[in-house]
Amino acid sequence: MKTEELGSARILPLMFRLALPSLASYLINVLYSIVDRIYIGHLSSASSAALTGVGLCLPVLQMISAFSAFAGSGGAPLCAIELGKKEKDSSAQIQAQKIFSNAFFLLLFFSAVLTFTVLLFYRPFLYAFGASEETFPYARDYLRIYGCGTVFVQLAMGLNPFISCQGHAKTAMLSVFIGAVLNIILDPLFIFVLGMGVKGAAWATVISQGISAAWILAFFLSKNSCLKIDSRIFKPEGSIIYKISALGISPFIMTVTESGVYAVYNYGLHKFGGDNWVGAMTLIQNVQLIVYLPLAGFCSGIQPLISYNYGARKFLRMKYVITGMLLITGSAEILLVMSVRFFPFFYTGIFTGDSQLLNIAAPMLRFYILGMYIMWLQHCAQTVFVALGKAKISVFIACLRKIILLIPLAFIFPRIFGVEAIFCAEPCATFCSATTSGFVLYFLCKKIWKASYSEMEPRIL
Repeated sequence: MKTEELGSARILPLMFRLALPSLASYLINVLYSIVDRIYIGHLSSASSAALTGVGLCLPVLQMISAFSAFAGSGGAPLCAIELGKKEKDSSAQIQAQKIFSNAFFLLLFFSAVLTFTVLLFYRPFLYAFGASEETFPYARDYLRIYGCGTVFVQLAMGLNPFISCQGHAKTAMLSVFIGAVLNIILDPLFIFVLGMGVKGAAWATVISQGISAAWILAFFLSKNSCLKIDSRIFKPEGSIIYKISALGISPFIMTVTESGVYAVYNYGLHKFGGDNWVGAMTLIQNVQLIVYLPLAGFCSGIQPLISYNYGARKFLRMKYVITGMLLITGSAEILLVMSVRFFPFFYTGIFTGDSQLLNIAAPMLRFYILGMYIMWLQHCAQTVFVALGKAKISVFIACLRKIILLIPLAFIFPRIFGVEAIFCAEPCATFCSATTSGFVLYFLCKKIWKASYSEMEPRIL
C-alpha cells in the first residue's frame, strides 16, 4: 500500500486492509504474551507455583512495554501526520524522518536504563509484587533472563508502529508473526525437551524477540521504507523529543499503570488470600488479554488512517473512520465478553489443569470481565485522542481509570469486603472512565464534524 492511499482510497475497504493485519498481529501477540504461561501451567511438577511466579513478572514486563509504547505510540502518529502533509508540503518528509530518528534514540536509551534496573533490582520488585519463598525462584529465573533481552523488546515493539504509519500493515503483522511462531516452537523445545523449565520459557521469548527486532531493522534499511535508519539517531533534538513525549505519555501511562494495577492486585491477593489467589489472578489476566488485544489491534490499525487524514485536513473521511471503528469494535467486543462469561471454565482451563486455581479463577472471572462490555468505548476514544495529537485529553483519560479509580479501589475493596471484592474493582473503574471517555469523544468530534460539512468527497465509502 502506498502512503498516499490513506488519503484517497475508499474508506471501508481501506479500514479493513489496515485493521485486519494489525488485528492479526495483536492476536498473534496474544500467543506471544501467554504461550509461556500456557506451557508453564502444564508442567508436571510445581506447575501452580511456576505459573504464579511467572505471573509475578507481569508488572515488570508491562513497565518495559510501557517505554516502548512511549516512543512508538508517541512518535508514529506524529510521523503519520507529517506524511499526510507531504502532499502539500515537501519539508514534511524531512520532519517525519527527524521524528523517527529521535524515537529510535529514545528506544536505545530506554533499553540501557531498563536492563540495568531490572538486573539490579529484580528482588525488591518481585517481593513488592507479592512473591513468596515458594514462587520467588521461578520469578527470579524468568525475569533475569528476560531483562537481558530488553533491547530486543524495545526495538521490536517500539519500531513496529512506524511501519504501520507508512501504510505497511502486512509487514508490521509479519514482524510480530515471525517472533510469535518462533516462540511457540522454541517454548516446548526449551521447557520440556531440554528440561529448562521456566528458564527455557524466558530464553525462548528473548530469542524470538531478537529475531523479530532484526526483521524490523531490515525493513527500515530497505527501499520499501520512506523512514530510514541514519546518523540522526545519535543526534537527539529536544523540541522533537518533547513532542514525542507529550503524545507518548498517554500510552505510557496506560501501560505503566497497568503494571501498577497488577502489583496492587498481587499484593492484596497474596496478603488476604495466598499464592493460589495470585495464581488465579494470573489466569484471569491471561483471559483478559484474549478479550482486550483484538480490540487494541483493530484500533491500532485504524489510528494511522485517522492521523494521516487529520494532517491532510480531510475531516469528512475522519468522520466515517471513527464512526465505523466505534460500531465494529463495540459489536465484536460485546459478543466476545458474553462468550467469556458463559464459558469461564473453558477460558481459564486453557492455561492450567490445576482444579484449585480453576475453582477460584472461573467464578471471579465473571465479575472481573464485566467492565469489558463498555471498555471498547474508552479504547476507541483513546485511539482518536492519540491520533489527533490531543495529549492532555489522552493523559487525563489514561489517569482517570487506573490511577484515580482502579488502584485505590483495588487497594480498598479487599480490606472492607474481603479478598473476592478485589475482582470488582476493575468493572467499577472501567464503567466510570469509559463513560467519561465517550462524552469527551462526542464533544471533540462535534467540532470536527462542523469542519467536515464544507468538504465534498464523493465515493469515499
